[in-house]
Amino acid sequence: MTFSDFNFDPKLHEGLDSMGYEKPTPIQQQAVPVILEGKDIIACAQTGTGKTAAYILPVIHRMIQTDHRHLNTLVIAPTRELAQQIDQQIEGFAYYTGISSIPIYGGGDGATWDVQKRALEQGADIVVATPGRLIALLAAGTTVFDHLQHLILDEADRMLDMGFYEDIIKIVSYLPKERQTLLFSATMPPKIRALATKILREPAEINIAIAKPAAGIDQQAYLVYDTQKEPLLQHILKTYSWNSIILFASRKETVKKLDHALRRLGVKAKAFHSDLEQTEREEILRAFKNKQVNFLIGTDVLSRGIDVEGISMVINWDVPPDPEDYVHRIGRTARAETTGTAITFVNEIDQKRFHSIETLIGTEVSKKELPEFLGEGPAYNPQKKIKTGFNNRRGKFSRNRKPRKQA
Repeated sequence: MTFSDFNFDPKLHEGLDSMGYEKPTPIQQQAVPVILEGKDIIACAQTGTGKTAAYILPVIHRMIQTDHRHLNTLVIAPTRELAQQIDQQIEGFAYYTGISSIPIYGGGDGATWDVQKRALEQGADIVVATPGRLIALLAAGTTVFDHLQHLILDEADRMLDMGFYEDIIKIVSYLPKERQTLLFSATMPPKIRALATKILREPAEINIAIAKPAAGIDQQAYLVYDTQKEPLLQHILKTYSWNSIILFASRKETVKKLDHALRRLGVKAKAFHSDLEQTEREEILRAFKNKQVNFLIGTDVLSRGIDVEGISMVINWDVPPDPEDYVHRIGRTARAETTGTAITFVNEIDQKRFHSIETLIGTEVSKKELPEFLGEGPAYNPQKKIKTGFNNRRGKFSRNRKPRKQA
């Protein structure tokens, strides 16, 4: 099957051809025909499977056929990074159609607010917004969605995890009841079902490999003590073949410490966390996408806020608290049917969490032997109860303490 089988408008095909799109992914194959029919859908597919194109291509096609385009489509996304990413993809798809879009998100100064306000008043065709900023603009009376035809919720599970349920319901109250609503999510917990029941009408359901990492990811794990993590990271960077890496940590304080540690090692990496100004975060993402930076360190906000092909390796400094976040983290590599490597450092405390991940994905991740110079790591016993102390939970970057060997 190719994109020509969808019979999109020729202008839309021009955009697809210029972006090198030829063969639709499974989620696109299933979702596009349903959306073209005008039906509501609730779609669940793992990260990196082409969900944005699955919903935006048929919507653009339908917009080309309609007389009233302004404020025709609203896409709601959980983070500013994802909103910007979606907007950039829309710009590429719609380049030859004359359809306009604008990202709406918080942060920035008063000038940013004014630009977003004017764009809504003048009527951009597609609005991609984070919930908080959109509610603020709606409350200010600057936006009227009387002619809205499409409402799209992207990464709906993440939005609910972030506490946006009430915000989404409030936004929906401003919209026409007669509309097409598309809900896309990487997971399908009960709260997503409840939201779908409230805002969708007789939706078609699509499920593509829920909570399963892409087949092209070589998943590996190392059982380590915290003091072994930094020398192990050095070893990996020296011995593995890689061209770009994302290193994930669960806390921004750890990200900052890793940034300093890597600088000491002479590794040119960029830290990405919420304490940075929005302009700094945008600049870092742009540099990474343009291959000017090839090593990012970040928290889980990166796991859903960046869409870059060619990432050869993902390293988890720690095991994420939510098993679903593991799937999103490692899904940054092996995108668009490529291959990649995902390595996770698992200390004694995190073993139970990692076992939950293996249960979720339905496979046992290969446990690699530590390099001989590091000594032995902890045995894998996820059922063992571990007494944790303050220092153990936080982890350290000490060079002086030697790893303990098992008796």
